[in-house]
Amino acid sequence: MSEPHLSQDEEAIVAALKDRLDDLELAVEKTCGQLSLGVDREDIEAVCRVLKEHPATQFDYLADLCGVDYLDRHPKRFQVVYNLYSISRNHRVRIKVELDEGETIDSVAEIWKTANWHERELYDMFGIMVAGHPDLKRILMPEEWEGHPLRKDYPLRGKGQREDFSFIPENDRPPTRKPKVRTKEW
Repeated sequence: MSEPHLSQDEEAIVAALKDRLDDLELAVEKTCGQLSLGVDREDIEAVCRVLKEHPATQFDYLADLCGVDYLDRHPKRFQVVYNLYSISRNHRVRIKVELDEGETIDSVAEIWKTANWHERELYDMFGIMVAGHPDLKRILMPEEWEGHPLRKDYPLRGKGQREDFSFIPENDRPPTRKPKVRTKEW
């Protein structure tokens, strides 16, 4: 695979990481025109700290932190994706970390306060443990809920209470609105 063409800002981001973290293994790619960096799970906290504090990067906003479940479609089951934005420099970067079942990832809640909620959602929906999180507990599901709803092996109809719901097959439901008919004027 050929090296992606990087803008001057993107080259500065990669250079800042390589400058501060000597032994860093970095997978650099462009996805939909955006810089995407693959890092090892052991390096995530150090990478995020450099990206926030380095004068050439200044990623002061964690826009999103989410999980992906590849279940038998990828060498490692999970991927944690960090979407960062620099308000002062107006640039973005996506950080990707791959994890196997049962592996933990370090918390970045000390770097960006909003990570607290994102990491709790990651734990709640995917069951990914976040080491060093100040209060890792469910955020969307009740504490007594069994399982993690965004995992690919989670039952489609849910667990527990949802199994007792009365079910109306889609074909037996009355229409909610009249379908529009396409006329020649369209």
